[in-house]
Amino acid sequence: MLPALAADSDISHFIKGIENRYNHAQTLQVAFSESYSFPGHEPRTESGELYLRKPGRMRWQYTNPPGKLFVSDGKLLYSYTPDTNRAEKSKLKVTEDMRAPLAFLLGKLDFKKDFREFDAKPEGADTLITALPKSDTLPYKQVAFLVTPDYEIRRLVVTNQDSSVLAFQFDNEKINPPISGKLFQFVPPPGAEYVDLASGEAKD
Repeated sequence: MLPALAADSDISHFIKGIENRYNHAQTLQVAFSESYSFPGHEPRTESGELYLRKPGRMRWQYTNPPGKLFVSDGKLLYSYTPDTNRAEKSKLKVTEDMRAPLAFLLGKLDFKKDFREFDAKPEGADTLITALPKSDTLPYKQVAFLVTPDYEIRRLVVTNQDSSVLAFQFDNEKINPPISGKLFQFVPPPGAEYVDLASGEAKD
């Protein structure tokens, strides 16, 4: 019983540390490397810079592939894919479940509210925390965080219900840097196909 109680206390300690770090941040900037893998397919790896500003604004600015963009202004989501020269606008609630594992960066994630089971194990000087969501209706079935002794999240791995895996590596994190609100205003590139999924309209 004593080792089990000690382990629970240690996990709670890390959870509170993570929440305190990100819940008190108003802006955040971090370099990311993103990998998506699905059984039987070659993994797809992308990278870039992530900018966040409360409430709910984020900009995923890709350098690989160059030009790819994902922006949220807190109400709507915008994306641009250079390979297809296509931009899309959609309602935030349509995809917020998929972005929920990343909500800690915006200070919205309540671990004990959203997850029912936790496990922690050391990985070098860091700690790997694995969490299972309370709801089985979400698109993901497991989320793992690699946390430094300063409660900085360096890696996030999301295992989806279809066994696909979305993994993020974070580096050079900056808490509360000056970030202009203009970064979260989306303007489609000239000549791009622009699809408004919020209203079902397509524009050139």
